[in-house]
Amino acid sequence: MRPRRFLPAGPLKGRIRVPGDKSISHRSIMLGALAVGETRVTGLLEGEDVLATAAAMRAMGATVERVGAGESGGEWRVSGVGVGALLQPEGPLDMGNSGTSTRLLMGLVASHPIAVSFTGDASLSKRPMGRVIDPLSEMGASFEASEGGRLPLIVRGATPAVPITYRLPVASAQVKSAILLAGLNTPGETTVIEPVPTRDHSERMLKGFGADLTVTVEADGTRIITIKGEAELKPQVIDVPGDPSSAAFFIVAALVTPGSEVVIENVGLNPTRAGLVEVLRQMGGQIEFLSEREVGGEPVADLLVRHSALKGITVDPAIAPAMIDEFPVLFVAASLAEGVTVTSGLDELRVKESDRLAAMAAALTLAGAAIEEREDGLVITGTGGAPLPGTAADAQVTTHLDHRIAMSMAVAGLVSSGGVEVDDTRPIATSFPNFEALLASLAG
Repeated sequence: MRPRRFLPAGPLKGRIRVPGDKSISHRSIMLGALAVGETRVTGLLEGEDVLATAAAMRAMGATVERVGAGESGGEWRVSGVGVGALLQPEGPLDMGNSGTSTRLLMGLVASHPIAVSFTGDASLSKRPMGRVIDPLSEMGASFEASEGGRLPLIVRGATPAVPITYRLPVASAQVKSAILLAGLNTPGETTVIEPVPTRDHSERMLKGFGADLTVTVEADGTRIITIKGEAELKPQVIDVPGDPSSAAFFIVAALVTPGSEVVIENVGLNPTRAGLVEVLRQMGGQIEFLSEREVGGEPVADLLVRHSALKGITVDPAIAPAMIDEFPVLFVAASLAEGVTVTSGLDELRVKESDRLAAMAAALTLAGAAIEEREDGLVITGTGGAPLPGTAADAQVTTHLDHRIAMSMAVAGLVSSGGVEVDDTRPIATSFPNFEALLASLAG
């Protein structure tokens, strides 16, 4: 355990660049490993989750190596084996804490003639995989899972796999992506019907790598995504934009810390990921887009964020899929706002790295915020800009090995009277290894 008390440090000032987008980083390595030729990637997020994906693709035959150094962490080169040519790994694939790696790789393996054992840490081993197992089983893959459809589990791929049309019962980009990745090596057309839109990095990147993929949007907003199997992917050169989920902590920190003015460079603003910015603007947050541009099919801008007097709102549950990972830090912003913020439709947060509703309710209450926990959301009565009291000298926030709980409560510590003690900062390395250093650089 590595506890730390995060203390108020005055206004945040300066320019920072957050690590590369985690979703795009995972997929650039996976799809590069399935293309024939060399894919080059700059700006890759070099956190433990993405490194777990890189190690898994190496174990299945791809060459994945880092070359050089630089501001964005040097360049990664991926020499792929081709769709259908993944090799049997010699041992289990250790996914660490990465649910994205696990679910997407289960999809990849499901249509290859190999059997793969997936393991993970204590937190990942509690997360249910049934929502991925069900559609992949329909495609012909077989599974031996631990009780409740959890890790460790074994996937035996089907060859040939069977194309399916699958309507997502819950909004999940990971389930959608797993099916589409399985469809890459499945003869015929595999279709996912998505009643509620989720992040679309898989669709954008599959098309970018040359897959035959179509998206049709019906009048009611339902998206029908079809991929033609036995694809041939072409290597790409990818510059990964900054992760909006990582930028979220600094956006909120600048908004709620008096006197702050921060520029966050090169942030990905994919509309399926930008829900937090929209909600914070509704609350009165001053967030400007500078130098708007497009990089690799993804919209990008620099964000100028100034301290703002936030007001509580009722958050439309329809926006939840576009900011599902950002709710923990939104709860912090709401705790400092004037009035009441109501969130609902967040059942998905109960099956993340931790039960994020319960964990954030307990953490913020410990720090002195006024929180009501409901089945599918939190109701938060803000301080109107006054600092939170902070945690008592003998009290620690329990992070449950969840990086987003740890970082969200670090932000809460900046706007508290006595600081917030986090029980373990180690999980932050899964997604944002230099988080604490960047925070210190802005505090001067």
